[in-house]
Amino acid sequence: MIKFNRRQTLGLLGAAAATGLAAPAIAQNKKIVVGALRFTSHSGSFVAVERGYFADAGLDVELRFFQAAQPMAVAIASGDVDYAVTAVSGGLISLADKGAIKVIGGALSEEPGIDGQKILASNAAFEAGLTSPAQLGGKKFGISNAGSSFHYMGSRVAQAENAEMSFTPLQKVGAIIGALKSGQIDAWSIQPHIASALAGSGAVQVIGKISDYLPNYQVTTVFTSAKNASDEREQTSDFLKGFSNGVADYTAAMIDKTGGEEGVNEMVDLIHKYVYADRPREKAAPSIIKGAMRINKDARLNIASVQDQLSWFQSEGLVDNDITLDTFVDTSYVETYKA
Repeated sequence: MIKFNRRQTLGLLGAAAATGLAAPAIAQNKKIVVGALRFTSHSGSFVAVERGYFADAGLDVELRFFQAAQPMAVAIASGDVDYAVTAVSGGLISLADKGAIKVIGGALSEEPGIDGQKILASNAAFEAGLTSPAQLGGKKFGISNAGSSFHYMGSRVAQAENAEMSFTPLQKVGAIIGALKSGQIDAWSIQPHIASALAGSGAVQVIGKISDYLPNYQVTTVFTSAKNASDEREQTSDFLKGFSNGVADYTAAMIDKTGGEEGVNEMVDLIHKYVYADRPREKAAPSIIKGAMRINKDARLNIASVQDQLSWFQSEGLVDNDITLDTFVDTSYVETYKA
């Protein structure tokens, strides 16, 4: 009996389609736009494009890049983008409350035992005594905007440490990095591929881990327009299929390391086309490797973490108290769990 690996099987299916032997999804060739950030955590989409998993699902995908979560949510609501992966934010929840968008799955997660998001201090603040999150009282914490995931993480850390600190909105990740390097803000939290690069260059100091405060944090979610979720169910399922296949390859290579060093290097080459593409591969690779975090298999969604985030936004007066999970989450597409 001849056995085929996954790639060979997909190749045979493609050949069957070419000869007219049934592949209605491929024949659709639907053009869709997928929003992304140039973060290692968006590798599921990158792999699905590069290895043809979206195409195999019948989707002609264009990646569109953003510099923060909020503009991506607005682009989904306006119809400029069809699907995206981003953190839960006050803006996203408010757009869902208006009937514009729906979360349909989970992506990046904090997981015990896997290096996750770091809490950083500016060199100036570190030298002045900010050597752990316990000293955040009275400090300035950088965020993109009020109601962002940075705001949520910083607030949860401050609450746990009983520290009163202020939040400085700077709109874009690049602006936050500049402010942290120059000492205009004292602290920030960010995914490890950025944190490790900054700390490795001596520009900032690592003073803690988000997983110590939010051990099972559902960092990012997969979302789409409410119209796509309700009226384009086949297309939405096809998107999740392609995305999940990309995630499976990424996880096998970067987290479980089933392909050994060769598998890691092959995946780094792919990701480098999108992350730190302006740097030589040898300089980008260490940050990409250190930035590898778990992305949920089959887009499973940690509904307990999403509920905690919603409750925090409501407690801060950033979204309406009448909003429920059903308002902005469609649980019909993927498995949900509580952790």
